[in-house]
This record gives sequence, C-alpha cells and structure tokens, in this order.
Amino acid sequence: MRKRGLPFVAAVALAVAAPFALSGCGTEGELQSAGATPTAVGPVRLWPGLPPATAPPLDYGETDTESVPGIDVPGNDVRRVDAVAVVEAEVRAHPDTYSGADGMYQETARQISRCAEEPAKCPVMRPYYRDLTGNGRDELIVGITMPDQQVGVRVYLAENGGLTRIMSTVDQVISVELAGRDLIVRAASAGIPGYEYRTAWSWDEQQGAMLPTRDEIVRVKPVGPSASPAPEPRLVKPSAEPPPPGSSPTPAPAPSASDDPFVEPS
Repeated sequence: MRKRGLPFVAAVALAVAAPFALSGCGTEGELQSAGATPTAVGPVRLWPGLPPATAPPLDYGETDTESVPGIDVPGNDVRRVDAVAVVEAEVRAHPDTYSGADGMYQETARQISRCAEEPAKCPVMRPYYRDLTGNGRDELIVGITMPDQQVGVRVYLAENGGLTRIMSTVDQVISVELAGRDLIVRAASAGIPGYEYRTAWSWDEQQGAMLPTRDEIVRVKPVGPSASPAPEPRLVKPSAEPPPPGSSPTPAPAPSASDDPFVEPS
C-alpha cells in the first residue's frame, strides 16, 4: 500500500507547490497589455442604389497583343532575336500609325530605319531579358527613345517559333525597374511637383498580356521653394550595331547606374 501511496503524496505536494512556483516568477517575462484594440471597420459601400454599368469604360489598349510579322525565334529563345529588327518589323507593319500601342513618331520611325547605317543615333536601346510570364523562358524587354523625353517600353513573348508583343506603353519615363516578375515604370507627374507616377505591369494569364495591375502617384521629395528641380532622365543608346539574328549572343557590358534607365536583373 505504501508503494501506491508515495506517488499520490508526491503528486499532492507538487500540486500544492505549483501555484507558489508560478506566483514566484510574478511579473518576470509575463505578457503585458497593449491597451484596447480598435474595432475593425470593414469596407462600406456608398450609394448602393447605383445601377450597374451598361457600357464598359474606355479601352486604353492594355490587353492588346500582336504577333510581330517576319520575326522567327529559334528555340523560342529571345536572346537570339535582334531587338532593332523587331521594332523595324513593327514600324513596317504600321507605317501610318501615330497613336496607341503601335504609335511611333515620324522622326523616330526614320531613325529606326537607319539604325544599321547610324547605330549611334538608333533610338532602340539595349534590350533586357527576364521571365515575366512564369513560363520558364525569358521575355524580351525593349526601350525606344522618342521626342519630348518620351520613352516607349515594349515586352515580347516567344511562342511557337514566333514573337508576340504582350505590352506597349509610352510615357515621360524616369526609370524602368524589374521587381520579381513585375515591370515597374516610373514616370514624371504632370502638374504635381515632387510627385511621380509608378505603374507596375504584371502578366495576366487570362488575358495573355501584361496589365497595369498597380498604378499610383508617389511623393518623391518635399514640395517647396527649397526643393531642387527633378533631374532630367538620361538615356543610353547602343554604341554599335547589334549582332544579326541567329548569331551567338555576347554578354553586354553592365550599365552604369548613373546613366542607364533600366536596372540590371540579378
């Protein structure tokens, strides 16, 4: 009987001692109240009686895609494609288009047609490559300088041995950045000193295009008489004629952070 009683006595002793042991640590390390928690407020719909829209909003062409005529992509490898030849093919396909996704200034179109003879004046900048669609292959990112500090940014997807343009935009670009699979365009804000537009373009599987999924106006410096004027964007043009399609690509030198509007992907 004593053998069964010993554990019982020990258990009672531990049970009695436990509160004292716990109270002994008192305020050491115990949780402290952060005060009252504000009540969560959900979204409230204003004017719930508004009728549903009967017509869609204006189409700005964000979902427009187009195959580039006459461009072959061996092995669906965009690094084997001449970026200048791609833009030239689009200009030839739309010679009289000056607005929209295919819009091109006449002056810019003339310069593009002479890129082979005058590479230093070619408005097609160094191409970049990044998998923006998640298909495991790089897409081709092209920048085109235009008058009035405008920059055209276009993205091309290689598929079935051809090339499809999946994004096109033109703006007074300050810089273009890659963040994961997003292409972020920073542009000057008209009429709002000290602010800029930032648009994140992301691949949309359903539309088969890059869409502006996030568009915001961001303050970049204090507004006031002491604020210095925003620096002018500096753009770099190719210094030599790009290699012909099908040739082995050679790594381009790393751009200087001070004069290249694109951020080199890591």
